[in-house]
Amino acid sequence: MRHFETDPPPNEHRVVGQAVAHDSALLHVSGRAHYVDDRVEPANCLHAYPVLSTIAAGALVSIDASQALALAGVIRLITAADIPGRHDIGPVFPGDPLLVETEIRYHGQPILLVIAQTYDLARRAAQLVKLEYQTAVPLLDIHQALQDQSFVRPPHRIARGDVDAALSLAPHRLSGQLHLGGQEHFYLEGQVALAIPQDDGAIHLHCSTQHPTEVQHLTAQVLAKPMHAVTVEMRRMGGGFGGKETQAAQWAVLAALAATLTGRAVKIRLARSDDFRITGKRHPFFNTYEVGFDAEGRVSAADIVVNGHCGHSPDLSDAIVDRAMFHADNAYFYDQVRIVGNRCLSNTASNTAFRGFGGPQGMIVAEALMDDIARALGKDPLAVRRANLYQPGRQTTPYGQQVTQFVVAEMIDRLAHDAQYDTRRAAITAFNRNSPIIKRGLALTPVKFGISFTAQHLNQAGALVHVYNDGSIHLNHGGTEMGQGLNTKVAQIVAQVFGVSLDRVAISATRTDKVPNTSPTAASAGTDLNGMAALDAATKIKDRLLDFVAERYHAARDDIEFGADRVTYPGGELSFAELANLAYLQRISLSANGFYATPKIHYDRELGTGRPFFYFSHGVALSEVEIDILTGESSVTQVDLLHDVGHSINPALDIGQIEGGFIQGMGWLTNEELRWNDQGALLSAGPATYKIPAIGDTPTRFSVQLYESANPEVTVFRSKAVGEPPFMLANSVWCALRDALASLTDYRYAPPLDPPATPEKILQAVTVARHWQKQNQQEPRDD
Repeated sequence: MRHFETDPPPNEHRVVGQAVAHDSALLHVSGRAHYVDDRVEPANCLHAYPVLSTIAAGALVSIDASQALALAGVIRLITAADIPGRHDIGPVFPGDPLLVETEIRYHGQPILLVIAQTYDLARRAAQLVKLEYQTAVPLLDIHQALQDQSFVRPPHRIARGDVDAALSLAPHRLSGQLHLGGQEHFYLEGQVALAIPQDDGAIHLHCSTQHPTEVQHLTAQVLAKPMHAVTVEMRRMGGGFGGKETQAAQWAVLAALAATLTGRAVKIRLARSDDFRITGKRHPFFNTYEVGFDAEGRVSAADIVVNGHCGHSPDLSDAIVDRAMFHADNAYFYDQVRIVGNRCLSNTASNTAFRGFGGPQGMIVAEALMDDIARALGKDPLAVRRANLYQPGRQTTPYGQQVTQFVVAEMIDRLAHDAQYDTRRAAITAFNRNSPIIKRGLALTPVKFGISFTAQHLNQAGALVHVYNDGSIHLNHGGTEMGQGLNTKVAQIVAQVFGVSLDRVAISATRTDKVPNTSPTAASAGTDLNGMAALDAATKIKDRLLDFVAERYHAARDDIEFGADRVTYPGGELSFAELANLAYLQRISLSANGFYATPKIHYDRELGTGRPFFYFSHGVALSEVEIDILTGESSVTQVDLLHDVGHSINPALDIGQIEGGFIQGMGWLTNEELRWNDQGALLSAGPATYKIPAIGDTPTRFSVQLYESANPEVTVFRSKAVGEPPFMLANSVWCALRDALASLTDYRYAPPLDPPATPEKILQAVTVARHWQKQNQQEPRDD
């Protein structure tokens, strides 16, 4: 019988549940943490740099590399003609050529690779290559793509009931639209890879990637080698946020190709400005909605269309737009509903995964609906949100999954009470009536976020655990550490199983030759998947040790306890190290592979129904903001967050993820603005023209509380994912900005405000609100 621990551990010897520091925290702050670019370069290491297209659409006519090749130290050029195997590295669907053959699809597309003795020389030589094009008119506008039906993948639809009839019968109805901006990942460590050829013709790759197996798979196909000839190693990333799920592969594959063709180690590192230009972003979206509702604000019908701005190729857009569709309800029940998702093509870099993976772009529609309904009815938006929450009897999502955990209402009540929502609402209303320039806004919004990869086969993980005969433990798993603390959490899980202190467990770099066929570290499922796989491996070894102790000391298994680095049994005890050595001497295997596959999930794409998520994570956020209606400047003055993490494996790491996710979401909604010119060139290609939140943008008061409740599904120690859901808590900031603007109309109307809500857009919204107020003059309401 397996002794499989999935419930929270007892209070005695509790490693899981403790606020343990990140395993690399001291290395991070002291600058001693090694990343790919910090590795000592092998002897005779070469450097590569791409030559990039300077047009967004057209065809390559000729290449003149004579000036580049004339530079001393330039070794050679690599073009598409030099690729021995597969040319297309599309992660799911084709459409991503490694190097341009003829067709050019976006500004900044890699055309060829320069190999030189130094990094600076490779970059300088790349700039000397002259390209001749036949240009075409680029498709850059999402409305044009919709009109032309230019899609990278077919549209998808989910529906329930007769939406058109329900809309026609609704006592009230309204419509709206939202243009949502994209977002640059701005990881601190840029795209980088080092390829080292081996003496047997194999390749060893060090690269900053969230998906080592995909890099291994694509490299093998491009080189026309078996996967066992490619080993990918990744110790830590300096941030990923989804930008290294698929789009780290190109640079690793190119480095491996160059290493194979030259027989020498080759390193590629993109300059920050080129990293901005070449790599995809969070998908911009254009969404429309029409909603019918009753006098209480309860939604009877919703017709929603989400249009993802995908770029030139599919990349992960199918799944991203799907998730936007799955989250267009957020925490609210729509009785009759139709949701359509389009994947629009454009001549830009292919947009890709980003924290939330389409969820934020869908979820914000639900919050826009709630705010618009409240203004139309003259109600507090929080009252309308409460009226529409999922509850028993109103618990089926538009895609047919049953909501079984109804904690959002209680979380809203708790946060509203603790953060004094009613008192602050009255005070802000009074303040705005007497403040002609500065306006304040307040909003409390929920999050219900589905946890699992929407591609079913990715919901699996493996792990490898060794117990050495001195009692120390080695752990390896298929997840990647990008600063989120995954390795620390998984180590805590293993330490808990064996009843040992955390310092006994060491974690090595993620390697494809240790744990094969891994999934990306994404979808907030890193701990769910890899933690369960490590739990499985450790439990297998523990079972062998239990059997050994039971037989050797004539004890019942249930009477044997592991804890505090010791193993006790009736009449005696051993240190864990003594037990490990005894087991080794008795030829007991102290190594095990673990595996986990998420149960219960399924989705029928033809019917648009199923259970794509294993469970939901929840959160609620209360944000207070100020805007200056003369300048459009805004600030977030106070934030209170309550987030559902199940039984937290590490509260300190979870709180850090909640804080970071919220701030990153706030940046997307307020000041991170991507701009392209009419030729498809990215203009906001660095921190001088693209503003991420700084320390000064942190709310003056920032309170984060964990909502502890056991996950109703069997996850590792009943914990819940925490990577992505907090990002969408920042919706409260956008809603609070609209609330401040609504004060200009006595809260009867909130003008449109397309994220990011830059000062310019806020000023435009002020003008719209004043015009509306002038057209609809009436006595101010008492509330």
